[in-house]
Amino acid sequence: MASASNPVAPGATGTVLYTIDPAHTMVEFTVRHMMVTTVKGRFTRVSGEIWFDEADPTRSSVTASVEVASIDTGDPNRDTHLRSADFFEAEKYPTITFTSRRIEKTGPDTYRVIGDLTMHGVTREVVFDATYFGQAKDPWGGTRIGLSATTTINRRDFNLNWNVALEAGGVLVSDQVRINLDVQAVRKQ
Repeated sequence: MASASNPVAPGATGTVLYTIDPAHTMVEFTVRHMMVTTVKGRFTRVSGEIWFDEADPTRSSVTASVEVASIDTGDPNRDTHLRSADFFEAEKYPTITFTSRRIEKTGPDTYRVIGDLTMHGVTREVVFDATYFGQAKDPWGGTRIGLSATTTINRRDFNLNWNVALEAGGVLVSDQVRINLDVQAVRKQ
């Protein structure tokens, strides 16, 4: 997370390191199925670092990754298919990563986080609309921050092309995928 005119390197003066808490972080996605319903899923294994500047969050930065094999849509057969060569090719491309380039303030606690999303061997710039919820002390003496972020991507931009045409028109799986993040990170001691 860095400003548009002056990208800030991780660990820059004024930034404090936070690590993403996987037990309190959700990486979810939503996609249309058969043009009439929505299927939701999530990745259960996530990690990353946030170099956070409380005085000026636009001077922050983030790197994060999820393990593709941890995909969970509530249907083991669908999850196996999503891990296969038809979709993510989890053995060949085991992680999805995001690295911020810059952050732009859009409101009192809202930001645009612009960075590189790498999935299925392809890297594309994406923009997350993020809300910062502040920080709090946890019962163990640590400091935590919380935020949420959303974006929509076209899965074909990442060579995730598998689909089936429907007899009545349309396709089995929409190209547009909405990504929702709820992140909690703990200050590194």
